[in-house]
Amino acid sequence: MAEIGSLPLFLETAVAAAKQAGEIIHKGFYQTKNVEHKGLVDLVTETDKACEDLIFNHLKQKYPEHKFIGEETTAACGTMELTDSPTWIVDPLDGTTNFVHGFPFVCVSIGLTIGKVPAVGVVYNPILNELFTAVRGKGAFLNGNPIKVSSKTELVKSLLATEVGTKRDKSTVDATTNRINGLLFEVRSLRMSGSCALNLCGIACGRLDLFYELGFGGPWDVAGGALIVEEAGGLVYDPSGKDFDITSQRVAASNHHLKDAFVKALGKSV
Repeated sequence: MAEIGSLPLFLETAVAAAKQAGEIIHKGFYQTKNVEHKGLVDLVTETDKACEDLIFNHLKQKYPEHKFIGEETTAACGTMELTDSPTWIVDPLDGTTNFVHGFPFVCVSIGLTIGKVPAVGVVYNPILNELFTAVRGKGAFLNGNPIKVSSKTELVKSLLATEVGTKRDKSTVDATTNRINGLLFEVRSLRMSGSCALNLCGIACGRLDLFYELGFGGPWDVAGGALIVEEAGGLVYDPSGKDFDITSQRVAASNHHLKDAFVKALGKSV
């Protein structure tokens, strides 16, 4: 059974794996990509697969008794079960579309859950050389420096991030754009970085004030970033205001001051 005292070691292992994968991403970022389609606009590259293999091999050598959930293996096998066992949840390349287009918001996301609760989080952008880390109860850091969420208290002064997802049926697109239309009357401005994990890290370090996303790929998109937000003093919750469920494909994040107003605005715009 994993013990709390082991968390710093788990973090060290995750950082090493993320940096090794980051070297692959950095090299591939400036080369011609071999792109495959998982859907109409949902992409996967050789780099995604190579990074997941590298990360899992690294982690399994250290912790063979742990469980593992990864975006690409889940996509290939169609199975994913989160148990109470120590479980590494990995997105080897969050922001694949950005990677394909040479847009530098890409990252490795690694989260460790124990008892289904995030305990270690690592998000690494090798293009911008930004390493976000957190251990439960120990704070959140960017390149080793402590980070905190913003202190904004009004929606109208807040910067909102979201994503439009990969579904292109009319009902989904209409719901997405209608929601954004409504929120634009409530906030200062809107950003879409193309990476759920980096949006969460943007909340954690105060660059962004509000974030929500519905229908993202799976727990690998949020397992690392959600803990980083919480350890930076922020809140992660369901867009309805209910408790966050890492398996639900629904997430919202902000500081404590903005949560109630944000949930109300989201409710009006759905």
